[in-house]
Amino acid sequence: MVNERMRPAVSLLLFLNFCMYIILAIIGGWATNVAINRGFIIGPEILVLPAHFKPIFFPIGNFATGFFVIFAVIAGVVGAASCISGFNHMRFWNYDSLCRKRHKQ
Repeated sequence: MVNERMRPAVSLLLFLNFCMYIILAIIGGWATNVAINRGFIIGPEILVLPAHFKPIFFPIGNFATGFFVIFAVIAGVVGAASCISGFNHMRFWNYDSLCRKRHKQ
């Protein structure tokens, strides 16, 4: 096997990376949920949107906060997917999954 001694260190770092991405996605999802719940409330009188309506209103931060949170959720999901791909590599751990094949000359 190719450098079998590095497998425990790589698995620890991959697990920590996966945990950080999951935490990022959870916090971003929670912030998005709070923003949607507190965005606006339509009263029983008439269904009229406010004059300066934003679909996701964040009660904290400035106008860029909504985009930052949405992009953080996307980054968390993509990062978690890349960690799952890394776990797949850890399962096989051979030369073909480490590097591209070298062609004979």
